[in-house]
Amino acid sequence: MEYRRLGDSGLMVPALSFGAGTFGGRGDLFGAWGDTDAAEARRLIDICLDAGLNMFDTADVYSAGASEEVLGAAVKGRRDQVILSTKAGLPMGDGPADAGTSRARLIKTVDDALRRLGTDYIDLFQLHAFDAGTPVEEVLSTLDDLVRAGKLRYTGVSNFAGWQLMKSLDAADRHGRARYVAHQVYYSLIGRDYEWELMPLGLDQGVGAVVWSPLGWGRLTGKIRRGRPLPAGSRLHATADYGPPVDDELLYRVVDALDEIAGETGRTVPQIALNWLLQRPTVSSVIIGARNEEQLRQNLGALGWNLTADQVARLDAASAKEAPYPYFPYERQEGFARLNPHPLRRADGAA
Repeated sequence: MEYRRLGDSGLMVPALSFGAGTFGGRGDLFGAWGDTDAAEARRLIDICLDAGLNMFDTADVYSAGASEEVLGAAVKGRRDQVILSTKAGLPMGDGPADAGTSRARLIKTVDDALRRLGTDYIDLFQLHAFDAGTPVEEVLSTLDDLVRAGKLRYTGVSNFAGWQLMKSLDAADRHGRARYVAHQVYYSLIGRDYEWELMPLGLDQGVGAVVWSPLGWGRLTGKIRRGRPLPAGSRLHATADYGPPVDDELLYRVVDALDEIAGETGRTVPQIALNWLLQRPTVSSVIIGARNEEQLRQNLGALGWNLTADQVARLDAASAKEAPYPYFPYERQEGFARLNPHPLRRADGAA
């Protein structure tokens, strides 16, 4: 296993981490993802630890807390061997205090997560979404108190816009609060929006990316092909509307390129898609999921080798989209590129 520093923090995390969204299996969305119980979870975690993968990510909203409970039961007795990451902030009910990141809710949320996980500290705690109704100073002050109390080791965010993250980092610096070191983001070969603003921000501010849904919400498994119906067993039948949208032609173009490179390398489509992500700037860890041992072992096979520069360039070309405003049309102009260097732009200024 390769280990990487999480942003500018001192926390070393595995290049691949494990997402526990399949643990618990409650509700329409998470029930479709999987229904892994504690015994099955222990077996999957055994495989992960044998491979050196020691970071496990969950959230309070996953199966209404059941994911945290199953994960906690599965790591019982080996807490010191694992990095536990969880998230909070999305609605857990219909009441006015059941969503957001106010001081009162954060304190309760962290205590609830600690109880469900069966631990007295969380290694990485992330805000699942930006709460526009709570001042960032209140959020940062509360998280800082929780860090000083020993309940949290590091903090981060998920799904923040660039201005939301930068405003929070600036406030942390001004008030001497603990800084966010991680941004859990959607990023894949069919979803590269992260690159335009959030990636340069992460580079500039020392915030590491923890990537969720690296296979494009299950579309880059190798089972979806041009001109073929969605496989009968695909979870997309039940979950497609919950996830990031993708243009069909972009998907098929990327899958065609992945198929071609799979033939050259002898690797699977998911392994190639994951390996491409592992070579991107700012990426500290890529979260993989698995409903069974076979899926897990296949995803772990994304490590220990690298795509060639030519193969990366072909995947880049197949997955490229026109830059959004304000990057279009200026990002293609040489003078603008010199003033605003992009992490993915070559030294000669080309994209």
